[in-house]
Amino acid sequence: MVGKYISIENKIEKTKHKYYDTLREISEGWHEQKNNYSTFIKYILSIILNSYRDLESRLISVDLKEGSYEIVRSTVSNILGSFTKAYILELSPTIGSSSVEAALKKLVEEGYIRREGARRSTTYTRNFLNH
Repeated sequence: MVGKYISIENKIEKTKHKYYDTLREISEGWHEQKNNYSTFIKYILSIILNSYRDLESRLISVDLKEGSYEIVRSTVSNILGSFTKAYILELSPTIGSSSVEAALKKLVEEGYIRREGARRSTTYTRNFLNH
């Protein structure tokens, strides 16, 4: 169930060195049927536990009923220099991509931030003159 809300694949990707080390370790002695899977089981369980903790964090944030716009604006207010939508998503894991896009669009319309570039190369900068 946690996989619907948290990317388990992304968590494995972020720890891929540990993932591959674990696979290598459990492969030792495989041909002689002397390998031990416990290291891999512990690794996967730690990924799942971490995913559930992230989900719990997201649900607590939702319970606070802070809207996407407020989350993004608060996040942006703490950034110096330019940033991307992906960076906001990384800093605000409780909201989705379309919510971040909508909030960024509104912040641009309000003059709080400036948009530079287009598509994947789009960056944003806080407009210190207006706020």
